Amino acid sequence: MTRTLVIGGARSGKSAHAEALATASGKPVVYIATAQAGDAEMQLRIAHHRARRDSLWQTVEETLALGDAIQQYSREDNLILLDCLTVWLSNLLFSENREFPEVGVIAEPAYFTEQRAAFLQALAQAAGDIILVSNEVGQGIVPQGAISRWFVDEAGRLNQSVAATCERAVLVVAGLPLALKG
Repeated sequence: MTRTLVIGGARSGKSAHAEALATASGKPVVYIATAQAGDAEMQLRIAHHRARRDSLWQTVEETLALGDAIQQYSREDNLILLDCLTVWLSNLLFSENREFPEVGVIAEPAYFTEQRAAFLQALAQAAGDIILVSNEVGQGIVPQGAISRWFVDEAGRLNQSVAATCERAVLVVAGLPLALKG
């Protein structure tokens, strides 16, 4: 069993690279998609990803309970391709309809904490190969606004936890993969 994190910026080629790795494995692929079509722009992004996918792949749309999805679909003889962790993080961020005050410490939302822990446990215990796609969002300036800072901080923490669990990590920049681990 091999866990691989494919990370990069927006439109870096990370999803295409992850898909190529999945195809090269020769295993049956379960594609776990985290995106929600909340507006026309996201609908177009989802359509673009769907059009690129191998028609033999099983697609599972799971926007929140990734730990449960990994437990359900991970098998020794298949590969899970999960795209994308930062979209999932956004889904969790807004799932509780809470306020993010500009002053004071923002407590972690309870549902977020629960789902993050379940995801990391399922990832560590997965029976088969997994490729995870995530955005690197922390290389710019510290964003203005509490909610944006929370997102950047939590994305960084999540990516670090996932990278520590994975045997392989690949950074994709301008469509070019750079092995970071494994």
